[in-house]
Amino acid sequence: MTPNIIYILADDLGYGDPGCNNPSSAIPTPNIDRLAAEGIRFTNAHAGSSVCTPSRYAVLTGRYAWRGRLKNGIVWEWDAPLIEENRRTVAGMLRDNGYATACIGKWHLGWEWKLTDGSRPNDHVAFGARLLNERHELGMRVDYGARIGGGPVDRGFDSYFGVDVPNFAPYTWFENDHLTEIPSVEKPGHLYGNPGLAVPDWELEPMIPEFTRRAVEYIDSRSTSGEPFFLYLPLTSPHSPVVPNEQFKGTSGAGNYGDFVCEVDWVVGEVMKALDRAGLAENTLLVFTSDNGPEHRTPDDIGAFERIREYGHSSMGALRGIKRDVWEGGHRVPFVARWPAVTPAGAVCDELLSLSDLAATCAEIVGTRLEAEEGEDSVSFLSMLQGAVATPTRSFAVHHSAAGVFAVRARVPGRAGDWVLIDAPSGGDFEEPAWFRAERGYEPHGEPRELYNLTDDPTERRNLHAEEPEIARVLSAILDRARRESGTREPSSYPIGDLSE
Repeated sequence: MTPNIIYILADDLGYGDPGCNNPSSAIPTPNIDRLAAEGIRFTNAHAGSSVCTPSRYAVLTGRYAWRGRLKNGIVWEWDAPLIEENRRTVAGMLRDNGYATACIGKWHLGWEWKLTDGSRPNDHVAFGARLLNERHELGMRVDYGARIGGGPVDRGFDSYFGVDVPNFAPYTWFENDHLTEIPSVEKPGHLYGNPGLAVPDWELEPMIPEFTRRAVEYIDSRSTSGEPFFLYLPLTSPHSPVVPNEQFKGTSGAGNYGDFVCEVDWVVGEVMKALDRAGLAENTLLVFTSDNGPEHRTPDDIGAFERIREYGHSSMGALRGIKRDVWEGGHRVPFVARWPAVTPAGAVCDELLSLSDLAATCAEIVGTRLEAEEGEDSVSFLSMLQGAVATPTRSFAVHHSAAGVFAVRARVPGRAGDWVLIDAPSGGDFEEPAWFRAERGYEPHGEPRELYNLTDDPTERRNLHAEEPEIARVLSAILDRARRESGTREPSSYPIGDLSE
């Protein structure tokens, strides 16, 4: 029987935040831990990028964002849609195969905004350029009453409710292709976020409860429909603004951030309860993951490094790197999946998985094939969901930092280990604090690139670029081919050894 599919995407949740990944976590996550105990925990899952917009693009399209026009960074306020108009998303493919589709939460993939003079914002400011002052001025000229195209309902979803980005204007709710209320006042200075227009009395705390309420209502409404559904639930937490609601304050040992993660865990629990009540749990594939690693620091949060010093909690776990980095902690993310009718309970899979793999997996689930021009970087992991947790489905993956630095990981025939080559002198977009480097034993090196054996050195301490030139050459050839070709979709027998020819 075709399953329902729910995809919960946390925002900036680190690999080491959930207890199921990190026994030393100072944050209780009983619902995420229960999901892992009842399903499969993937320990080697990676976002398509170490920053949010390109990761979300990869989730919904099965394609690395750097193949298009976003070569680094994110989509900013008023930017046009990143997902191309003629590109079928996971939602669109599932809808074409009989699914009802809904998106509730954060979009952050661009919209077709109109200015009051009939022009478009990107006629005046370059796509992807930060330029906050210019964007603030453009926000005063947006036609907020017009239809907003290019969003979820134009990219495969039947319905949408949410916000674009919690710290971006306009500060109001989006529903389908319109705003529910026209923003009319400047956002108060005490509210976290970029300057811009807001609706009167806008508050940040209601976002997660409202998304959760609507997600639960949606699940309830599907209980008797007989039609499978796909619910994409991209949260705004624990991304800044870090605003845990009152019931979660003080529930963790890691400050406000930890309390906000507890609220994320609560969302997972509410979705699981709703599935149980509706009698849908057995045949629902429920996925929980994150778009990238934990944040460095924001005006309202001390960030991943200082959280170690102040609370003894490592959001990246034992990994190196945080959000924006191409080291492991920037893109290796929590990933748990439960489909009771199919997945073995309590299983752990250490094989490579990319968030871009959702497209091919869903296609295989519904018994269809992706066209040549869609899901170009997507490989189905259905077999792993079915219990083949020790059989790899992909032989390599490409990683990408916020600044546009590439890395590639693969197992090289004839050499033990899971290897990663970072195509730059450093995998960090930010410089790590000196105390952190000393504490974890990170020493400087003079090599032009970094090469690590992640099996022996998962913390990426020992750069082997000078010692293993042949492995570096093979991985470099894989990366060059991946960047040169239109996609990396592959069968499990992809001949890595031949890529160096």
